[in-house]
Amino acid sequence: MGYKEEYQKWLSDPYFDEDTKQELRALEGDEKEIEDRFYRELEFGTAGLRGVIGAGTNRMNLYTVRKATQGLANYIKKQGGSEKGVVIAFDCRNFSPEFADEAALCLAANGIKAYVFESLRPTPELSFAVRYLKCIAGINITASHNPPEYNGYKVYWEDGAQITPPHDKGIMDEVGAITVNDALTMSKDEAIAKGLYEQIGANVDDPYIGELKKLIRRQDCIDKMKDQVSIVYSPLHGTGNIPARRILKEMGFENVYVVPEQEKPDGNFPTVSYPNPEAAEAFELGLALAKEKNAELVLATDPDADRLGVYAKDSKTGEYHTLTGNMSGCLLADYEISQWKEAEGLPEDGALIKTIVTTNMADAIAKHYGVQLIEVLTGFKYIGQQILGFEQKGRGTYLFGFEESYGCLIGTHARDKDAIVAVMALAECAAYYKEKGMTLWDAMIAMYEKYGYYKDSIETVTLKGKEGLAKIAQILDTLRKEPPKSFGDYKVLSVRDYKADTVTDLATGKVTSTGLPSSNVLYYDLEDGAWVCVRPSGTEPKVKFYYGIKGESLADADAKSADMGKKILALIDSML
Repeated sequence: MGYKEEYQKWLSDPYFDEDTKQELRALEGDEKEIEDRFYRELEFGTAGLRGVIGAGTNRMNLYTVRKATQGLANYIKKQGGSEKGVVIAFDCRNFSPEFADEAALCLAANGIKAYVFESLRPTPELSFAVRYLKCIAGINITASHNPPEYNGYKVYWEDGAQITPPHDKGIMDEVGAITVNDALTMSKDEAIAKGLYEQIGANVDDPYIGELKKLIRRQDCIDKMKDQVSIVYSPLHGTGNIPARRILKEMGFENVYVVPEQEKPDGNFPTVSYPNPEAAEAFELGLALAKEKNAELVLATDPDADRLGVYAKDSKTGEYHTLTGNMSGCLLADYEISQWKEAEGLPEDGALIKTIVTTNMADAIAKHYGVQLIEVLTGFKYIGQQILGFEQKGRGTYLFGFEESYGCLIGTHARDKDAIVAVMALAECAAYYKEKGMTLWDAMIAMYEKYGYYKDSIETVTLKGKEGLAKIAQILDTLRKEPPKSFGDYKVLSVRDYKADTVTDLATGKVTSTGLPSSNVLYYDLEDGAWVCVRPSGTEPKVKFYYGIKGESLADADAKSADMGKKILALIDSML
């Protein structure tokens, strides 16, 4: 069926409600918009759905959410997990509560109990809740840091991590095998009456916070510095406000200031163009408040509070410096592992885990402490998969895991990145270094001097719509057929093609296996420890070029990184 026929079906079929039809009638004559809404079904990928909110098969709406949930329900039934139930959380985005209820009522109509949070909650608490409530799966209604017009639907399995093989493909196949009209639903009153819809809240919040507090390593430092460390925090209109403030208060910190303009949940994100803690604009209000309060640490979580952005004050100049996800991840990795070592000694099977696009400083940290460095594909679910593997095999101790995109996990209470525990740990870290007369920026400089001046960055190209998807595929295809021999001044030594499962040594021609699952990713090992990695985004219409270099000083690293970025942009331009 073509997009025009699908459009007419939605207009005429009594299955679709009048508000949906009214929205679609308003598009009459706008062929490009109609085509974009109906040329395909919104793809249920390896993590679920993400798309622009609106009517149509290629949009996030009650019907696409219901269809995805019916596919998930069918898979759960085949796995014999119906009796375990599914926990559902949602964030601050527009229609998140409605989508959460729609998913719950579809599950209920399939005889599967839904545990639904009473109000918005952070992603890591959903991950925790799946295992805490012993559910077969979890659903999180969130679009993370995407612009306001987006929403999404993430699926978690019983281990608390986002779905990985074979469950991801199994669920995708079930979703793909049905039409929108195949999805079941029932009234909320009926679901409650049948015991298939249960609201949850404090009964999960308190155990979650309790698990976080077990991970505090230096309460002694906090007790000494609790009135001397000043912290500015912003939830960026999202889910982090209550849990982040709660954990900081219960730790004992007395000088915590929340950015008032960004405190309340708001799916329109009125103070930012998009709520991404990687973006400088997200910190404009926080930095202004930090200067007013003379705070040394400025923190911001994304709307679903799984990612944390950081600014730290330079004690010498008073300037606030941004810590990228690689920088804050390494700072926490070094702190957590060093404290573990000091308190009880490091386990022989201890492991630091990172993704393939994360800084090589992590490798240097692992080498320094004599622990295993494990590299996984991009996506925190693969770090969660490693934790599950440790538990199943009875060997391997998880020390810390992080990815460059501002996400990390301390402890194993969750199996996804957790910005609430990161807020807790960075505040503790600030107290620890404050006692030594240092800020976190001072600690970062000390790490560069100890491990090397690593600099990592990313260039991203956004290519929207049907034509954009084709262009992204073309870029990857061109790079596979005509692999670059160098990037700027750095010669390519080997090429990893994770889709083909090959590592090709360009000097010898020898081909080996990547040892990781298939993924549409290309990775180039370069001279002098530099690297470039290319992958399409799994959640946005973008192709990403990650890269890293190692300099002789901060200035040298900055210069080399800037030059690499220019060369990569020139390469991208040549392919567009």
